[in-house]
This record gives sequence, C-alpha cells and structure tokens, in this order.
Amino acid sequence: MEWLVFFEPYELAIQELKINLRGIRQQYKTKGLHSPIEYVSGRIKTISSIIDKLNRMGISMNEIDKVYDVAGIRINCQFVEDIYMVVDLLKNRQDLEIVETRDYIKNQRNSGYRSYHIHAYYHLETIDGLKKVMVEFQIRTLAMNFWASIEHSLNYKYDDQIPEVIKTRLKQAAEAASWLDSQMSEIRDEISEAQKTFEQRKAEDIRDIEPPANLITLNEDYLTKKYKGD
Repeated sequence: MEWLVFFEPYELAIQELKINLRGIRQQYKTKGLHSPIEYVSGRIKTISSIIDKLNRMGISMNEIDKVYDVAGIRINCQFVEDIYMVVDLLKNRQDLEIVETRDYIKNQRNSGYRSYHIHAYYHLETIDGLKKVMVEFQIRTLAMNFWASIEHSLNYKYDDQIPEVIKTRLKQAAEAASWLDSQMSEIRDEISEAQKTFEQRKAEDIRDIEPPANLITLNEDYLTKKYKGD
C-alpha cells in the first residue's frame, strides 16, 4: 500500500502530461502547421529500478525524493530544431516549474548519447490540494531515440560493462545518427511541405468517401425511437 500511495501522483502526472502534449501536437496539425512533437510516451520507474538507483546514489529510502526520474516523459521529434521548440514550449507552461536542464546534444556524452533532459515540478491538482510532482522530460529525435534504446538494452545485458569493441561500434553508430539528423535538417522545409501535402490529400480522400446509402435512414430511425421513449 505504501508503494501504491507513493506512485499515485506520479502516474496521474504522467497521464495528464501525455494528454496535454498530444493535444498540443493536434493543435499544430489542425492549423496545418508542422508539429515539433512527433510522439509522446511516459513511464514510471519500477520498484526494483528505484531501489537500485538509491543504492547507486548511496542514499536511503528516506531520501527517495532525490530520485528525479521516477516519472519520465519522452518526446520524440523529427528534427533537432524541433527539440528546442519543445524545450521553449515546456519552459513557457504555467503548470511546470523548471528545476534543471541538461543539453546532451550540444554537449554530447562520451558514449555518443544525445538527448535534451529537463527536470521539472508538475503542478498536479489533487483532492488534497496542489501537489508538486517531479518529472523528467527526455526530448530526442527519432534517430537519437533509436540509438539510446539500443544502448540501454546493451547496458542491461552487460550490467553497465559493455565490451570496448561494442562501445566503439556504438560510438560510430552515434556519429552516423548525428549525420542523419543533420541531413534531415538540411531538407527540413521540403520534408515538412511534403508531409503537409500528404495530410491534406488524405483529408480530401476521407471527405470524398460516400456514406452508406442507409446511414441517414438508420440515424433517423434511431432518433425517432429515442425521443418516443422506446
């Protein structure tokens, strides 16, 4: 029960933020604009992961509030430029209190890891009043996310002791992913225009689909029965 109570505000914060951020993406799409947000996901650390991190940090359960990534939101973007647009969006939100930012894109880790991290308090409304919930945001391009997912799996397999030969190949792969991002940025306008045209044509195709001949009759029959009390 103690763990359930502990996790509840984090789970609520994750659910609300995912809905809000997906709503922002939809607003861009509705206005016919390029959305800097491509995909949003969220997760809560497992109990074993939390305990493992406490041990690595050398702190006790009483200091669990120092684990800043219990709740995590991952935002995937198409272009590197989109990442910084998302960062500005988050910094301007009234329900977020930014605590720390870490730019691992301009300051890439030795392993090749690239991402933008934000630690922030989310202002969660609860039946007991306002509660500040710490959330970690990881903002990446699709290429960065693919690389980071592979590195995470290898770290898990080798217990954070990846063999040097694999580390070298990972670093080379990171450089390739960085090159891919730079190439996509150079043709960003063309890609965005092509995607916009595709979405418009798809919407037109949907509008051109003829409804079933009996759809109107079925609806009228339903409404007639409904208002007659049947």
